Amino acid sequence: MTVEVDRDSTFTLLADADGGRIDSFIAEALPDLSRTAVQRLVDAGEVTVNEAVPRSSYRVRRGDTVVVHITPPQPVTLSPEVLPLDILYEDADILVVNKAAGMVVHPGAGNLSGTLVNALLAHCTDLQGIGGELRPGIVHRLDKDTSGVMVVAKHDRAIRALQRQFKEREVRKTYVALVIGNIAQDEGVIEAPIGRHRVHRQRMAVIADGKPARTRWKVRGRYHDDQNHPYTLLDVRLLTGRTHQIRVHFAWLGFPLVGDAVYGPAYSPLSAPRQFLHARALTLLHPTTEEKMTFSAPLPEDLAQFLATLTPVI
Repeated sequence: MTVEVDRDSTFTLLADADGGRIDSFIAEALPDLSRTAVQRLVDAGEVTVNEAVPRSSYRVRRGDTVVVHITPPQPVTLSPEVLPLDILYEDADILVVNKAAGMVVHPGAGNLSGTLVNALLAHCTDLQGIGGELRPGIVHRLDKDTSGVMVVAKHDRAIRALQRQFKEREVRKTYVALVIGNIAQDEGVIEAPIGRHRVHRQRMAVIADGKPARTRWKVRGRYHDDQNHPYTLLDVRLLTGRTHQIRVHFAWLGFPLVGDAVYGPAYSPLSAPRQFLHARALTLLHPTTEEKMTFSAPLPEDLAQFLATLTPVI
C-alpha cells in the first residue's frame, strides 16, 4: 500500500492488493492507531473509501483510495494542577514517577483533584493523547497509601506496548513490605485466587472462584519491637496483578502488613504511619527502543524511620 499525508491529521492510503477488513488495513498502515481507535473513526464517519463512507465490515480491494481523518486529541475536563512530583525518568514516550504515599492515581468519586493525573497534566507539555483524549496513559496503579515506582504512557502506541508487557507478565514489579509476625521460611510463593469479598464489596479476598494470583516473596530481615513482637521485612514480586494482591495474600497467610487499616488486625502492637508497602523497582522494555530498563526508588523516609524503631534479629 501507499500512504500519503495530505495534512497533519488526514492520511490517504492507496491499496495495491485485495485485503482484509477496513479496520485491519488502516491499523497496519498507521501503526500508531489501535484497532479500537480505527473502529471509532469508521463509526464516526472519519474514514472514506473512494469518497464514500464504508461499513465497518468492508473489505479493501486493489485500487481503493482510503482517506482517514484523525481528529486531534480533545482536552479532558480534568484540571491540571502543579503538584510535587518525583520524576525518575522522562522522554517523548513514557514518564516514570516515584509516587508519594497519600496521592490517589486517578480522579474519582471523592478525589477530583490532587491526583497523580492532575499533576501529570500540568507537568507534561508533550502529551499526544490516549484514546482521543489529551491525557496521560495510566498502565497500572498503586493504592493511595502505597508509594513507589509507576510508569505512565504519553501516547496510544506507548500504552499499547506497555499494556502488552503487563498482560504477558514481562514487567518485573518488586515491592518492599513489612508484615506482622515471624515468617519462618526464607522465601516462597503464595498461590491463592483473589476476588471481590462476598460481603464487604469494597474489599478483596481469597475465594475459590477468584482470579488466579501468585506472589513471590523473600525475607530481607527479621525484627522485633520493645515488647518482643516479631516482624518480617520482605522483598515481594508480583507474578500477577490483582487488586490489593500483596495485602490480601499476606493477610490470608496470617501475616498482615503493618499499618494496613483494611486487611490488618483490629489491634496492632505498633502504630505505623501507613501501610508498610513500597514499590521498590520496575523493570520493562522501552515501548519504542525495546531497551530493557530498570527504575528504582529507595524506601521513603516515613517507612525508613518506622523501621529504625525496630530491633533486627541477629
